[in-house]
Amino acid sequence: MIQALAFYLFAGVVLVSGAMTVTSRNPVHAVMWLILAFFNAAGLMVLCGAEFIAMLLVIVYVGAVAVLFLFVVMMLDIEVAEMRGGFARYWPFGMILAVVLACELAFTGFGSLHGHLHVTLAYASTGGTKPNIQALGDLIYTRYLFVFEGAGLVLLVAMIGAIVLTHRDRKGTRYQNIGRQNARRPQDATRNVDQPVGVGVEL
Repeated sequence: MIQALAFYLFAGVVLVSGAMTVTSRNPVHAVMWLILAFFNAAGLMVLCGAEFIAMLLVIVYVGAVAVLFLFVVMMLDIEVAEMRGGFARYWPFGMILAVVLACELAFTGFGSLHGHLHVTLAYASTGGTKPNIQALGDLIYTRYLFVFEGAGLVLLVAMIGAIVLTHRDRKGTRYQNIGRQNARRPQDATRNVDQPVGVGVEL
């Protein structure tokens, strides 16, 4: 009974906060509603027994992504009128996407209710002896190792591309010369002096 009440509470707050994220006129308020949606989604994951996903939602999405969005939105001078103009320009395309997503959700719900849709879940056969995080780690680094490495490679290529696109040559910048640094000898950088007692150091 308590689990059902918690599920309906978390699910209701997720739906309301998701709708407020989309419909909020103030971008800062939209990000705050998004953070609330992430927190309640983490609660749903805890109810499902996926505490690792819940931890990722709180630490990665709330602690990094959503907070980064919040700071970026607060620092940028966003013109609300311009945003509304863009929304009015692209609303037919958005409506088409909304209809397609609604049809997909309806098809999935109808198929699952009538038994026409069979979903195969890939899980680690742990026999209930391993915690959720360890079982998920065993699954990622065994069966889905190449997929995991491919995702890391895609993120690495995206990071290198972002660095290359945003790099600018600046005038007057002194760059590091690795060859000169490696060729420098200790006696070229230091000088041994037999300093007498009571005499100051000469620079």
